[in-house]
Formats: sequence, C-alpha cells, structure tokens
Amino acid sequence: MGLPRINQKIAVSVVYISGMLLNSLDSTIVNVALATLARDFHVSPDAIDSVVIGYLASLAVFIPVSGWLGDRFGTKRTLLLSLALFTIASALCGLAQSLDQLVLFRVLQGAGGGLLTPVGMTMLYRTFPPAERVGVGRVLMFATILGPALGPILGGFLIQHASWRWAFYVNVPVGTAAFFFGIFFLHEHREAEPGRFDLAGFLLGSVGFGLTMFGLMEGPSRGWSTPVILGSLAVGIATMVAFVLVELRTSIPMIQLRLLGNALFRSTLIVSLCASAAFLSVLFLVPLFLQEAMGVSPLGSGLTTFPEAIGVVASTQLVAKLYPHIGPRRLMFGGLLLVAASIGGLCLVDLNSSLWTIRILMFFLGVGMAYIFLPNQAASLATISSEMTGRASTLSNIQRRLGASIGVAVASTALGIVGAVKLGGGGEMVPNLAAYRVAFMTAAGLALLGAVFALVVPDRDAANTMVVPEGRRRRRTVRVEPAKAD
Repeated sequence: MGLPRINQKIAVSVVYISGMLLNSLDSTIVNVALATLARDFHVSPDAIDSVVIGYLASLAVFIPVSGWLGDRFGTKRTLLLSLALFTIASALCGLAQSLDQLVLFRVLQGAGGGLLTPVGMTMLYRTFPPAERVGVGRVLMFATILGPALGPILGGFLIQHASWRWAFYVNVPVGTAAFFFGIFFLHEHREAEPGRFDLAGFLLGSVGFGLTMFGLMEGPSRGWSTPVILGSLAVGIATMVAFVLVELRTSIPMIQLRLLGNALFRSTLIVSLCASAAFLSVLFLVPLFLQEAMGVSPLGSGLTTFPEAIGVVASTQLVAKLYPHIGPRRLMFGGLLLVAASIGGLCLVDLNSSLWTIRILMFFLGVGMAYIFLPNQAASLATISSEMTGRASTLSNIQRRLGASIGVAVASTALGIVGAVKLGGGGEMVPNLAAYRVAFMTAAGLALLGAVFALVVPDRDAANTMVVPEGRRRRRTVRVEPAKAD
C-alpha cells in the first residue's frame, strides 16, 4: 500500500519550519554555550569565536549559490541535501574532541544552513500563490521570530542540566524526521533553463560577503581600528563593489541584482533589513543586560526574553485579518513605531526594575514584529516571477544575514564606545547603565529608520496578495432575511 498524498502547502511548510527552526535555534543555542566551550577546551574567550566565525564564513559561501543549485538540481534534492548535511554535521559537532574538530564540523554545518534557508523559502513561494502569501508570512514568522526567542531558553536548560554537546545533539532527531518526511512527501521542481554556473560571481560574492560579515561581527570585540578588521572590511567592501559591477554585466548572473529595480521587492527588502537589525540588536542586548548587569542566570534571561515570542503568536492572526484591508505599508509603519517605542521603554529600565517590566516590553516588541514581518513576507515577492523566485530568495537571505550582523555590530559598538562597565564609588567595576541606554536608543533609531522606508512601500503592487479568503468573503455577504408574517 502506497503512502498517502499530502497537500504540498502542508508538506513544504512542515519541512521548511523544521529546517529553519533548526538553523535559528542552533545559532542562539551555540551563543549561549560559548563560555562553556571555552572552559572545556581550555582556550580564551577570543579563541572560541572561531566556532561562530567558521559557521558564518561557510554560510557566506553557500547562500549566494543556493538559488542556482536549486534551479539546476531541483529544489527538493537541494533542500534534502542541506538537511542531511546540517543534521550529520550537528551530530559530529556533539562528538568533537577538540576545538579544531568543532570548527571543522561547524563549517560543514554552515554549508547545510546556507542552502537550507533560501531553497526552502523558494519552495514556499512557489507553492503558495500570491493570493495566499499571508499564509507564507505565518510560516516564516514561526521560523524567523520564534527560533531566536526559544534558543536562549533551550540552550540555558541544556547547558545547565546536561552538556554543551546536547546543544548540537538536539538537532539530530528533528533533522532526521524532517529529512525522511521530505523524501516521501515533497515534490520536485527544477527550472528548465537554470543557466550556466557563474564562477566569477560565486567567487566575488562569497569572498566579499564573507569578509564583510566577519568585519561587522568581529569589529566590536577586536576593535574597529585593528588591522584584521580594517583589512577585512576594506577587501570585503571592495570585492562586493566588484561583484556588483560583474553581475550587472553578466547575462545570467549568480545573484540577479536587477531584481532590485522592482520597487516593491526593493522597498520591502530595505524595511526588512532595518527591522532585522533592530530586532536582533535587542535580542543581543537584553540577555547581556540581564546577565551581566542584573545578575540573572542564562535560563532566567531566556525566560525573560521569551514573551517576545508570545507577542508574535498573539498578534499574528489579527495581522493576517487586517492585511487584505490595510495593506503592507501602513501595517509595517505602525509595527516599526511600536517596536521603536518598546525599545525606548527598555532605555528607562534600571538595576532595580522588575523583570516583569522587561517581559511586558518584550511582549510588545513581539507584537510590533508581527506587524512588520508578516506583511513584509506576504508582499515582498508579489511581483516576482516563478522563474526568478529562487534568485529573489537568495537576495532576501543575504539581506537577513547582513541585517543581523549590522544590528549586533551597531549595538556592540555603542556599548564599547560608552563602556559597559565603569568605576564605582568603592573602587569596584559596576555596570554602566548609560552604555546600555545608548545601545537601546541606537536600536530604536534603526526601527524608526525602517518606519521611514516603510512609507514608500507601494501597496498597489501588492494588490494580488491583499485578497480576502473565500470563506470570509462568503460569511461577509450572508444576509438574514426578515421573518415573514403568517
């Protein structure tokens, strides 16, 4: 007896959510585990950064090529390969006996993660027609917002009650289940003419993107004026400029930069960049403030930031109902104002503040993010053809990684310039609240900048996504006839 057929919207959503949660959870859990890893491998905190850098460098290499690989070899095959690679590498990371081994396996893990996100997003957008893109937004919300919120909680629990190795082992059962589910239920899609492999674009894009990300992520800790950071940023930016010039002159480029000429895609991409930078900078700052300044445990810190995820879930249904009537521009503008206000509230928190104050502010941060990301994801690819969906998803994922890097870099730099600690009255070092307030104000500024860009999003171009579901239309048109007299 054959296996039952499953609606592709369900099948693709299940595999994509599983893969994205693995990817986003892994990054946040590993960040929580870094201090423990440094102790276990007997290395300095600076040296353990290689665990993160190796992963990010691998992502930078494989994200740009993901769109072409999916078009050339099929999205199902490429997605399953990335899932298998990520899952196997996770098991190997858990088994690592030295720092060198762990870094090597993290590079392998990054290769899987770099392919997983854009190819999975491509499958989602090809499966859901424009009129159902709000449904895509709901799927992506769970993957992009809940993962970073759950990671610190799960990471803190595993490290506190088990071992850092479980930060990697936890990926194995989920990845394995998603892999076999995908084998049996996903359909294959392959473009008839994917074009030749753009070697020049691949090399320039990978090097430029990788060095730029390294410079942004490591600049705050190593110092922006150090030779390695200055060199990385200079070479990275120069290589990215060369990459743009080459890609615009290539008939079939690795990254289709001409898609940025699409007003709706370009404007939603910029809004998402600002929103991601603001959101990730807060997720970086709040745990740091809780643990370093207020003395909260890692698990307690995760539980305090988690209400952000509750805010997302609580408001998603309302946003989905409002979207067909209001459109992306005003929803995103309002969401970014709420995010900026929530971050502004964090500027007023001090060492004597109740944790519930922070939890309430994080809840409203999540509410605001739902009003940004769901409309953004619903509208962004509304005018992109099916043939270009893979290349557009690649650009979206590059933007998301850059947004995260910029957000953390800006927040870290603001902390470093003011100084996260200062000399207290008794001669001891105490937390410097002014530094955290400057960093939070900077994050709020990023959100306000996104609100300005949200005002230019063309709602009319997203009209094919602003469709009231058939069931709700029918319910709205039902009329109750008055009773007839006997």
